[in-house]
Amino acid sequence: MSEVENIANTELKKSQCGQKITRSVSTTKSQKVMLMTRRKRKERKDLEVYLNNKHLREVKTMKYLGIIIDNKPTFREHVTHVTEKCRKIIFSLSKSAKLNWGLSHKALKTLYTGGIQPLLLYGAPVWAEILEKTGHKKKLTRVQRLINIKIAKAYRTVSNDALCIITGLTPIHIKTKETAELYKIVRGNRHKNLQIDHDKLHKQWLHPAARIIATNNNTDDPTPIKFFTDGSKSEQGVGAGIAIKRPGTPTVKLMYRMDTRCSNNQAEAFAILKALEYIKTTQTYEKDKAVTVLQTA
Repeated sequence: MSEVENIANTELKKSQCGQKITRSVSTTKSQKVMLMTRRKRKERKDLEVYLNNKHLREVKTMKYLGIIIDNKPTFREHVTHVTEKCRKIIFSLSKSAKLNWGLSHKALKTLYTGGIQPLLLYGAPVWAEILEKTGHKKKLTRVQRLINIKIAKAYRTVSNDALCIITGLTPIHIKTKETAELYKIVRGNRHKNLQIDHDKLHKQWLHPAARIIATNNNTDDPTPIKFFTDGSKSEQGVGAGIAIKRPGTPTVKLMYRMDTRCSNNQAEAFAILKALEYIKTTQTYEKDKAVTVLQTA
């Protein structure tokens, strides 16, 4: 503790020397000092740090460039401050965003994406890692849930996951991590031409009629052996199947019954796995140059 005070006072004395070369430190903006440590302090006395013979008051939180930094640092106070600020904004919209009248869906969504969401995401690359803790993530989710209910004109009993689907908004904790990762990519490759994916409205999606279907007119088949795999789930159960076709030989069929708790995707993946295992264990196919495994629609 005393060592920290001595080092801080020694460095701050340099500001007095800077006045001789017309370099000065504003005492009106430098009135606080904060000790940042994760260790529990046993001593209770305040820091004795001075700037231009003026005692600096010790604080537990400090605001720097719009981000509240605490003495741990955990950024807990920043998340609490931002969520409360956005909560007040949303409550002020309650009078004009009722269930059956008021601001439209589009207007409320614009207010969220243009006003509330930027406040929640401000400085996200700095504090996004704290969302690994459930408590911080819940604070952001509660704020997004309030505006989601207004946008969807829904009841409070609707789950937040369903509200995000209805409104088309990305869950705020995912959006926060996305913003942080995008910042790292852009900052780490700022001298390169990056092609970053962006969200597109459904009106901007490519129409199915305009899609280009690639066709292969080559009649030469380099893979004489073909494995057709498929998996399905119905009321009768879950199963996977393989059909092996080879010129001049009868078609070989393999069928597998799976547990009813398995999904359709698991059945299709299981069929591909069994086809690859069959190719590996069957000695008769080692002489062939290539084998094609096709997943049926």
